[in-house]
Amino acid sequence: MNKTITIDPVTRIEGHARVFLNLDENGSLSSAGLVVNELRGFERILVGMEADRMPLITARICGVCPAAHHLAASHALDRAAGVTAPPAAKLLRELLYMGHIIHSHALSLFVLQGPDLALGLDADPALRNVVGIVQANPELAKKALRCRTLGQKISELIGGRGIHPVTSVAGGITFVLDSEKKKMLEAWISEVSELIPELAGAAKGLLLKQIELHPSFMSGWVIPAWNLGTVRNGKASMLEGNLRAVDETGAIRMEFPIEEYDRHLVESMVDWSYMKEVRVDLDGEHHEYRVGPLARANIADGYGTPGADAELVSLRKLGGHPCHIIVFQIYARVIELIYAAERAKEIIMDQAIHGQTRVPVRFRGGRGVGHVEAPRGTLIHDYEIDENGIVRSANLIVATQQNYVSINRTIEKAAASHVVGKPDDTALLNAVEFGIRCYDPCLSCATHALGAMPMEIIIAQKGLNLRTIRRNG
Repeated sequence: MNKTITIDPVTRIEGHARVFLNLDENGSLSSAGLVVNELRGFERILVGMEADRMPLITARICGVCPAAHHLAASHALDRAAGVTAPPAAKLLRELLYMGHIIHSHALSLFVLQGPDLALGLDADPALRNVVGIVQANPELAKKALRCRTLGQKISELIGGRGIHPVTSVAGGITFVLDSEKKKMLEAWISEVSELIPELAGAAKGLLLKQIELHPSFMSGWVIPAWNLGTVRNGKASMLEGNLRAVDETGAIRMEFPIEEYDRHLVESMVDWSYMKEVRVDLDGEHHEYRVGPLARANIADGYGTPGADAELVSLRKLGGHPCHIIVFQIYARVIELIYAAERAKEIIMDQAIHGQTRVPVRFRGGRGVGHVEAPRGTLIHDYEIDENGIVRSANLIVATQQNYVSINRTIEKAAASHVVGKPDDTALLNAVEFGIRCYDPCLSCATHALGAMPMEIIIAQKGLNLRTIRRNG
């Protein structure tokens, strides 16, 4: 009997999507996938706009990761204009971004995935949300939300706005650090540095508890794939460096500057979703790969800060190197939270942060490619700009798009270990969503469900609806 199981919508992710699970006549899983219902279309929107507006316009692609788009666009414009931002501007951009990483990872760990970790996959969906965490552990919730707030404050002070930053431009940054603002930043960085070790330990402990409760996470949720991320002098880098790709064994297969991404990354369409798939092309062979926290942990020699490097050693002892256990995305996110706080402290103490912050820029026509390591993975902006400074074409490759193949394989793993052949509908609903949330996918602007988590599963045969499972909240 052929069946199709549909999960619609998927909750606690940025955007709207649904999941399908196709079963064959024997009830075994034949295929699975995440169907993205939204058409982004931003590449077409940008055509005809003034190039110098790109950092402002593209920041509005997403309300959760605006700083990533803001800085990727700035880097692309620097290259298009043939200029290098001054050292102080680079440090301020990086500090803005460390605040963004702290904000985004705290959100993911304690608001989006936190309910799964703290309350368990089997908890009542009506309670398995941030409100449930507040009720179950008010002190942890308070500290987690404060951590997120501090990250946002750092980004807002440097970026000029809390949600959509405005200060990073072609040639540098318009923000100049004075003594008063520096004292504010120092105080926030000091406070967040005191909070993060406790929060990191709590998140790690909750993850390991769920792994103990669900052994299949270690044995079944393993997806060997290539990994891609940015390195600088061999260390993981969020803003500058080359892209490095390692294969399933951890061997470095290629390392290249961002301008060459289109020689090595191949986009392809699928007929059942608006989101494209991306694969690494090596000598005509296409390889599945992942980006994001776990990929960055796999491709780099380390992070360059003591706390993060110590935790990386622990991750590799538990999950291997390279690690292909999908739930360890969460652990890698914990490591990056530690790294962002440590790196922020280094930046604010660097005297070079007080120098010149901007150089003159004039667009003469040409191509500009820039990238950052967004919280969810590598983000690429590619613009063709004419002699009048007008964007004539644009290509944006986002992290979730690059993770699409891996996400679909994770859905298959979740279905095989928690769904197929098991009578509990709740297990179907919970396990698949948890697997998707391991990637913290961002499908459009931020859309977070608080409280009610509606979902519908349709079981069909030859186009006929046999059974519908609904959850209203």
